[in-house]
Amino acid sequence: MYFWKTRNLPNTRIDVADALRGIAVAGIILYHAVEHFDVFTKKTILYSLPIDQMVGKTMAWLLSGKMYGIFAMLFGLSFFIMNDNQQQKGRSFSGRFAWRMCLLFGFGLINVAFYDGDILMLYAVYGLLLIPISYLPLRIVWCIIGLLAIQPIELYCLLTGKTIDNTTLFELYNYILGVHENGTFWENVVANLRYGFELNFRYNIFSGRLTQLLCLFILGMQLGRQRLFYPERLRIGKHSSVANLHCWHIVLCTSSVVVIGMSFVDFGKLAMWLNPVYNLFILLMIVSAVVSAWYAFEGVRRVLHHLCVFGRMSLTNYLLQSIIGTFIFYDYGLACYYKLGITYAVLVGLAMVIGQYAFCRYWFKHHPRGPLEGLWRKLTWIGK
Repeated sequence: MYFWKTRNLPNTRIDVADALRGIAVAGIILYHAVEHFDVFTKKTILYSLPIDQMVGKTMAWLLSGKMYGIFAMLFGLSFFIMNDNQQQKGRSFSGRFAWRMCLLFGFGLINVAFYDGDILMLYAVYGLLLIPISYLPLRIVWCIIGLLAIQPIELYCLLTGKTIDNTTLFELYNYILGVHENGTFWENVVANLRYGFELNFRYNIFSGRLTQLLCLFILGMQLGRQRLFYPERLRIGKHSSVANLHCWHIVLCTSSVVVIGMSFVDFGKLAMWLNPVYNLFILLMIVSAVVSAWYAFEGVRRVLHHLCVFGRMSLTNYLLQSIIGTFIFYDYGLACYYKLGITYAVLVGLAMVIGQYAFCRYWFKHHPRGPLEGLWRKLTWIGK
């Protein structure tokens, strides 16, 4: 076995990755709006529509878990690019990346003060695992990805009959839900800071995201290694080569067939295991469809170029949506959690996306990076 080494190929900016990142953040905002930023009230909704349930199910199928997963995959891709750039200069990036994850954890602390569903702190913890894995060769890394993709924790529970006690998760959620519905701003901040990280970690275990997100982190790094986001030919081993776009077409066809097939299956007692697997294939179908369409159609590139702008400010947009969304839906703000049904909430989420997009366009007229992106970069390389 040998350690992975850079291939000394230039890492030019990947526009389709920016577009995917924009899709992911916009999707996260829309689905958070659907969920009223985690306020599932028992109160009567004042303004609802007959199509609310259908809209909710459609948004859940398309967005729930998939947008966070795409975000995680692109996180791994970004790690590879930064790590590979430093390797090409003969430098180690491990220590600097660990510091970068500490900074991300700090951003997460700010975010969780507003919104208990923060994922930045968990991403910072998961991201540290990329450091040792980045030294492993391709075959070993693909084996790790495969192991994590089959949901080993859920599969183990299924085969052994053991279950994970989620009592504490529901107790924490019921407490924090009461604060969102009735508490002041500062009561929300204290509750979120105290229980937000634990709540999210326990939810990741409950939903099967614990191993799946790590799988997608590593997959993003691996896709960067094999340069699959570039429309070029990829040499595999010493003998054969295959077109990158052909790989994405295979992924698109395979994932589409699996998704269609699983859509007609009643998971029954296997739901704990198969639901995350099903979500993973939907995610792969979305990503491969976007990448394939991006390189095939000029019109698609023109449309998605707007989301590139949104994706280049993903960290800033993620924190902004927490501040704006919780003010709109929580009791200390406009208290729309019991006023708006799902369809109206989606329109609020869409308005948030449009408003934040307008801010991105304005910002990039005067600055090369988003405000938090620029700060994160400066602090990452502080003392350098």
